[in-house]
Amino acid sequence: MNGGKIDILRPFGPSIAKLEIPDNIIKSLNEYAEKVILDEAKLEKLDNGKNLAGNVKQEFILEQEILESSGFFDFLKLAVSKWIEASDSKKITLFEIKKSWIVRQFENEYNPIHYHSGHISGVGYLKIPNDFGKTVQKNKKKNENGRLNFIHGNRMFNSSSIFSINPKVGEFWLFPNYLMHTVYPFYGNEERRSVSFNANIDKEIYNVFGR
Repeated sequence: MNGGKIDILRPFGPSIAKLEIPDNIIKSLNEYAEKVILDEAKLEKLDNGKNLAGNVKQEFILEQEILESSGFFDFLKLAVSKWIEASDSKKITLFEIKKSWIVRQFENEYNPIHYHSGHISGVGYLKIPNDFGKTVQKNKKKNENGRLNFIHGNRMFNSSSIFSINPKVGEFWLFPNYLMHTVYPFYGNEERRSVSFNANIDKEIYNVFGR
């Protein structure tokens, strides 16, 4: 996990975490994805698009075997443990992945504003286009094409409600399941490939109002 380095950010209320996926895990997940893409029967079996918010070409489930053999499960468990301990000074004893999946996004496709199930969620990047394309209006100061935006609360004095991320291969972001987010469309012929997950942790830790 990049020497165990994890950055905790608080752009608004809830904290989010940024870290790096080891190269060997990226390689394993991409090889798995390529095999699934070429196997029409398996792709149909693992199709997860109907259960997700995205308007994208392909979204398919990561099988338990690859979660474990690639080292991705252990990576996630350690990352979530460090994030929760750093953010809330608590140690989790439960880490249970509800589902993990790969998203293949192409030109003009997008993920509308949504949130996830479970307690903890995350997204990491396996393949990114060299260019997300230009804005329609040439004088735009900021290009949001292909970006991930986290949304929380209202924009007020000394407070931001949007945290915009320009995805890079190997970056991984952890966030609480309820944190609203969206992914903008882009222009070009290349693929934007990401991997996501939803997981449960100890209810006593997640439920801050519990007794």
